[in-house]
Amino acid sequence: MKLNNLNDLFLHELKDLYNAEHQITKALPKMMEQASSDKLRSAFEMHLEETKSQIERLEKVFDILGEKASGEKCKAMEGIIREASDMMSEDADPAVMDAALIASAQRVEHYEIAGYGTLCTFAKQLGIDGEAIGLLESILSEEKDTDMKLTQIAESSVNTKAEK
Repeated sequence: MKLNNLNDLFLHELKDLYNAEHQITKALPKMMEQASSDKLRSAFEMHLEETKSQIERLEKVFDILGEKASGEKCKAMEGIIREASDMMSEDADPAVMDAALIASAQRVEHYEIAGYGTLCTFAKQLGIDGEAIGLLESILSEEKDTDMKLTQIAESSVNTKAEK
């Protein structure tokens, strides 16, 4: 795909995040299996359902734009998930593994926050349909909420247990 203008870049980034969300739906069940903290496992389960909903909203954005919903291989997410997978193969105390899982999950969230923030900015600049912008903003808000929830779990229990 040749990037001739901001709209081309917007579509490229949209496809990147669409692929990233699909990768996340495959990674989260593995992270749930590894989590020993009930709160963490529950947060991952909730985010998996949220991610499936986000994929549906991205498909609606593609539809609004008159584009076919398709993914552009997200190599960054592939790398982040590979690192998480490598970490999960380590011989770690369960509490330490939970801390590592949170660290990996927050890397995912931070990538998504950056990506969706950029998409929202591009969409506004391009004058894209308000409904599409609203859908992207709702996903961005959920990603920020998930990041905060992971921080709360880490700070309220997981990191203290991992420290001991």
